[in-house]
Formats: sequence, structure tokens, C-alpha cells
Amino acid sequence: MQDLSTADIGRYAKTIEVSKRVRWEIERDVIRGRDFDLSKAFLPSGLSLVGEIDFLSADEQRLYSQVQGRTYACMFGLVERFITAKAMELCRAQALGDQTALEALLRMAEEEVKHQALFRRLEETMAAVMPPGYAKTADPDAVAQAVLCNSPWAVLALTLDIELFSQAHYRASIEPQAGLCPLWKDVFLFHWREESQHAILDELEFVRENGRVSAAERDIGVDQLIGLVGAVDGIVQAQAAADTAYFCAIAGRAFSSAQQERIGATMLKAYRWQYIVSGTMEPRFQAALFGCLDAVQTQRIVSALAPLSYAVPSQPDMALPMAA
Repeated sequence: MQDLSTADIGRYAKTIEVSKRVRWEIERDVIRGRDFDLSKAFLPSGLSLVGEIDFLSADEQRLYSQVQGRTYACMFGLVERFITAKAMELCRAQALGDQTALEALLRMAEEEVKHQALFRRLEETMAAVMPPGYAKTADPDAVAQAVLCNSPWAVLALTLDIELFSQAHYRASIEPQAGLCPLWKDVFLFHWREESQHAILDELEFVRENGRVSAAERDIGVDQLIGLVGAVDGIVQAQAAADTAYFCAIAGRAFSSAQQERIGATMLKAYRWQYIVSGTMEPRFQAALFGCLDAVQTQRIVSALAPLSYAVPSQPDMALPMAA
């Protein structure tokens, strides 16, 4: 095990301090006896890309945001299954090492378990107020098992990407958007407060793992990371198709085949933007990932992402500015 620098131990300690200060409970602090307000949007347009569909009424745009907002919560619940498992592996690896780092990682694992419980609670609440027919297309345990079969380097790179885009989404799009459902917005406020510390820990652990692996192992990790991105794209393709069918079934009017195709294409574009492209554009992630790769490895990743590069907002006011 690599020894930790004084600076790194200080960063682990800082996450513990902040974790204690921002700690929250699901019912007491987040839910507070509230239900979802279906008269308001859930996911902001900068993420849902609903503004790119010009034939939806205001009510249909709101419903579209609610369908995507439901999936947004479910997707975080899904990925946090493997993130929790990975955090527990990191705890075991550090058990006889620096105890400050161990406490920080234990707190992260416990908070991720709580986040999974939060998103299960949200799905129950949304299922009770939204029309029947919604379907989740990926099984969290199966996804976690598939992800964790890859090298620690690749898993930590993917985890860092997810943690950082969740931060960027909240800061740049969710927090400043007025008029969202108060409960839905608060969920991601409280989620952001704890995930801010997780992103720091993920970055520390990724850098440590990168310093441990050989050049050959890192090269394998690049291929595995590319494969994981492809797997994420497979998940979002299936969920976008299911959500398109659900939205069209509950919208209250019939859409033409051309309109349904447009809704489906925009749904997929939005999900690729949310769960893949926005993360790869985040400057902090680019610095961490590309800073440890050579030119050939960097080009392999860039080439693999090229087919998805179209999935950015087409309207300037919908762009998601990424903060470093």
C-alpha cells in the first residue's frame, strides 16, 4: 500500500469534517412529509433538452421533465450500487493503513447506502402519484457485478466521472433553475452536499490507483473504461426507449410516428448528454484522466466518444456550463 502524503491526509480529514457538518436524514431533512408537486417540472431543460421538441405543449413539456426526472433519480440509485461496493473494497484495503483515510471512506460508503435508500424512497413516492406503466430497464445488482469485474483503475475512473457530473449538473442546471418541484430539487441539494466530499475522495483514490498500476495495466484499464462507457450507453438506450413509450402512452394525445421518433431521438440525446457526454466535458475529470494518459491512449478514448459527441444542447440557453 502506498504511503499517504501529509497533504492527502489533510484532504481526507477535511472530507470527514464536512461530512459531519452537512449530514442529513432522509425523512427528517429531505422528505419532511412532502409529496411531489406534479404541477411543476422535475428535471430542468438544460438536462432534459425538452426545448428541442417544438411541438409539445407546456403541460407536455412538464410531463416530459417529470418522466426524465424519475429516471434521473433511478439512475443515481443504480450507479450508487456499484459505487457503494467499490467504496467498501477501498475500506478493506485501507483497514490497516491510515485511519483518517479509513474513516473518510467508511463515511462515504455509509452515505452511499443512505443515498440508495433515498432513491428507493423517491421511486415509491413517484410511482404512487404518476400514471402506471413506467419501467426500469437495468438491474442494479447485475450492473454492479458487471462493472466490478473490471480493473480498479477503470472502475475508479468511471466513478470519478459520475461523481463529478452529478456536481456539475446540480451547480450549473438544477440549483439555479426556478420553478422546479421543491421536493425533487431538495433531493439533489442534499445529495450534492454529500457527493461533493465523495468526489474529492474518488479523485484521491483514482490518483493513488494510477500511481500504483504499471503502464501495461493502465493500457488495459483504458480499454476497460471504453467498454464501460459503451455499457452505460447500452443502458441509456434501453431506458430512453422505455421512457419514450411511457411518455407517449400517458401524454393524453396521440403523436404521429414522426413525432414519436423525434421524442425518442431527443430522449436518447438527453440521456447521452446527462450520463456520458457532460461528464467527459467536465474540466476536473479531463484533467484527472487525460493527465495520466499518453497521446495514443487519449486518442483511443476521444475516438470512442466521437459517435456520442452530437449529444450536447443545440440551444445556447440550454448549455450546461462546466465548472472546474
